[in-house]
This record gives sequence, structure tokens and C-alpha cells, in this order.
Amino acid sequence: MSNEAIDSRIKFMRLDDAAIARIRSIKPLILKEMPAALDGFYDQVRATPETRAFFKDDVHIDGAHKKQMAHWDVISSGQFDEHYATGVNKVGHVHARIGLEPRWYIGGYAIVLDTMVGKIVESRWPKHALNTRGVTAQSTAEEVGALVKATLLDMDLAVSVYLDALEEQRQQAEAARQKAEDEQNVLFSALADGLKRMASGDLTARLEIDVDPRFQGVKDDFNTTVETLARTIQSISGSANAVLNGSLEIASASDDLSKRSEQQAASLEETAAALEEITVTVNRTATGSRQASEAVAAARSDAQTSGDVVQRAIAAMGEIEKSSSEINQIIGVIDEIAFQTNLLALNAGVEAARAGDAGRGFAVVAQEVRALAQRSAEAAKEIKGLISTSSKQVSHGVSLVGETGDSLGRIVEQVAAIDGLVSEISSSAQEQASSLSQVNTAVNQMDQMVQQNAAMVEQTTAASFSLKTEASELDGLVSSFRTGETATTARRANPVHAAQARIEAFARPQARPSQAPARSAGNTALKADAWEEF
Repeated sequence: MSNEAIDSRIKFMRLDDAAIARIRSIKPLILKEMPAALDGFYDQVRATPETRAFFKDDVHIDGAHKKQMAHWDVISSGQFDEHYATGVNKVGHVHARIGLEPRWYIGGYAIVLDTMVGKIVESRWPKHALNTRGVTAQSTAEEVGALVKATLLDMDLAVSVYLDALEEQRQQAEAARQKAEDEQNVLFSALADGLKRMASGDLTARLEIDVDPRFQGVKDDFNTTVETLARTIQSISGSANAVLNGSLEIASASDDLSKRSEQQAASLEETAAALEEITVTVNRTATGSRQASEAVAAARSDAQTSGDVVQRAIAAMGEIEKSSSEINQIIGVIDEIAFQTNLLALNAGVEAARAGDAGRGFAVVAQEVRALAQRSAEAAKEIKGLISTSSKQVSHGVSLVGETGDSLGRIVEQVAAIDGLVSEISSSAQEQASSLSQVNTAVNQMDQMVQQNAAMVEQTTAASFSLKTEASELDGLVSSFRTGETATTARRANPVHAAQARIEAFARPQARPSQAPARSAGNTALKADAWEEF
């Protein structure tokens, strides 16, 4: 606020020298009563949350109180000069800076002015008449008017400075806004041009203009985005080309795999039929081995029965040999009796000879007894010889029967061993038949799976041709972008080539000892296995 603006306001308010003199005349009263008036004002400030928020604490309020007392000292002195203007400008700018609205400033002046007017009237009215010592109603009114004018002048100047500061801030903000808007327009124009070029497929667009540091991040982000997008499109272009080439090779490989799958299906069908025949044959073999096992078991049972019969025959021969021995002993007794009888008959003949004719009859009897004893001895001797011969024959028969029993025992053992072997053969044949049945089931399942795989390969072939079409379209779309660089994509290892190489290496025939030459269907199966790996 300039001195000229203050002088114009003083002149308009008719705050002349007389009014200034009136203000100076009541300065002592003002300085005396102003502390209490300010205390009332700051009490209202403390009681009002909106105004209390402008002060940290009571110390802050006390500082403001002192500054206002100093300001009122200047006002009551009637010194509306450059120093006064500086103070008013400072107050107005502080209010603008802290956001103290004029309504609180005006309200505060109302509280202070109310107190001060009352004090002036009170000092003039109660103790002395208005017409004593030169105090009249006119003089009192002039004093009050001068105070009101000075107060309103100070309030007007502070509010004007406040409004001027706000206007200056508004103009500065407007200028900053306009500058920012201009810079934004430049940036937006460049961005629009760059986006338009990008929309047309030109990925060489860059923001080359100088921008405010606030927008430098936008510029850098745009350039980085376009550069990243260009690199991405270059990579996509190379990948699309690789996908196109790969899809062509996949389509060719899928077609080839379809044919191989059909061959493999036919081979598996033949294999399934052959396994079915082998399964039937092995089942017959298992049945025959089971019957052979039953026959061997029966022979083993018969051999064991024969062995038991031979054992009983051996026992009977032993009994016969024992009986022959006992008979031989009895014959020995009979031979002894015949010998004794012969001696007795001899003695009887000697005694009959001694008796003469009297003993002739007895001699005849003795002669007969002797003849009978000799015949008995001869018969016993013959019987003993026959029994001895029979005993030898029985011993020989016992020996032969024993050897027959041993032979039958060995036969039983061998038949038992044969029975075990035949049982194992029968069990193995049954296991082979079961295994072949499972293999046959597995081959049938494989046949079904191969049929399904063949159908899937046909679907894959159709999908690969569709992929080839889509890859061609993608390659055409990507090639419409201009990135400013020649797309030099490094040639990658094609997985189709690698899979084909593995198939060829796996299906290549190798020399294997003790193996029959593989059938053509076997090679197809090998290629099918390699296809599974692919």
C-alpha cells in the first residue's frame, strides 16, 4: 500500500489535521484502555475455534497483543506516514498468508472499537458535565468520530492489502496456471502427434521438445514406452515369423505323423491277433500240462502203492525164511531121534543075539526099527537138504524183492521229482497264460489308444493348418509396424527339427545280436514311440 493510496483515503474520510489532533488528544486514554479492549478481543478469539486455530498457544497470543499495542500507539499518534504504511502492508500480507479472512479482522475491530467508544464516552460523561473544562457533546462526538475514522482507515488499509495480496496471489496463480496450461498444451500437442504416428504404425515417434521439469517424467515415460513397444514389436515380428515357419513344419510333421499313426494302428491290430492266437495255444499247453501233472500224480500214487506191496512181500519172505530155519531145527531134532533110535535098535539086536532063539522075535523088531530109523534119517536128511535149498532160494528171493523195493523207492522219488517239475510247468503255463491274457488286454487297449491318437493327430493336423493361417495373419499385422530398425531376430533352434532328429535317431535300425529281423510293422511301432516323445 503506497503513501498516495493512504493520503487519498485520509482525504476522502476527511481525516484532517483537526481530526488527527483529536486522536492525539485521546492517545493517553487509548493507550490506557486499549489493553483491556484487546484482552476482551483475545478472549473472544480463544472462545472461537475458527480464530483460536491461528494461534499456537497463549505465548503466541501475547506476542500478537504486544504488536497490536505498538500499532495502536502509531495510530493514536496520528502518524499515517511511510512507517505506518509499512506496518499496515505487513499486517495485510500476514493475514493473506495465514488465511485470516476479513470477517474476523473486521469483527475484532468492532469489539475493540465498541470498548474504546464506551470508554471515551464514559470518561467524558459521568464525572464532569459535558460543558465543563471545554468538554462538550460536540467535542466528544468529534473525538469518537476521529477514533472511528482512524479505526476504519486502518481496517480498510489492512483489508485492502489483504485483498491486493489475494489478487496478487490469484494473478500469480493464474499466470502459473496459464504457463502450466501452455506447457501442457505443448506437451499434449506433441503427445497427440506421437500417438497419431503410433496409431498409424510408426513406432519411431519420439518427444524431442523441451518440457518443464514437471513433465519430464511424462516425456521420458512416453519415449521409453514407445521404445519398449518398438522392441516388443520387433521381438513379436521375429517370433511371428518363427511361429509361421514352425507352424508350416508342424503341419507337415502332423500329416506325416497321421500316416504313421495309421500304420501303427494296423500293426498293433495284427499284433493283437497274433497274441490272441498265442494266448489260445498257451492255454491249451497249460491244460495239457495240468492233465500231465494229474497223470504223474496218479503214477506216483501207484508207485507208492507198489512200494508198499513190495515191503509187505519182503516181510512175508522174511517170515518164510524164519519158518524154514525153524523147520530145519525140527528136522535136526528128528535126525537126532533117528540116530538115537538106530543106536537103540542096534543095541536091541545085540541083546537079541545074545538071547538066542528067545530073542529072535525081538531081533526082527529091532531090525525093523533100525530100518525105520535109517529111513527116517535118510528122509530127514533129504528134507534138510530140500529146506536148505529152499532157504537159499528164499534168501535169494528176499534179496531180489529188496532190490525191487529199492528200485521202486527210487522210481517213487523220480516220479515225485517229475510230478514237481510237471507241476511247476503247469503253474508256469498258467502264469504265462494269465500274463499273455493281460498282455493281450494291454495290446487291445494300446490299439484303442493308438486309434484315439490317430484321431487326435488328425485334429492336430487341422489345428496346425489353422495355426499356420493365424500365424500368417499375425505376421502380416506385425509387419505393418515401422520400428526404424531391421528386424534381425536370432535364429532359434526349431523344436520340430529337434523332434524329427530324435525320431530318426530312435527309429534308425541297429544291429542287435540273437534277434530276428524286425518286421516292417516293428519299424512303424518304433516311429510311433518316437512320435510319443515328440
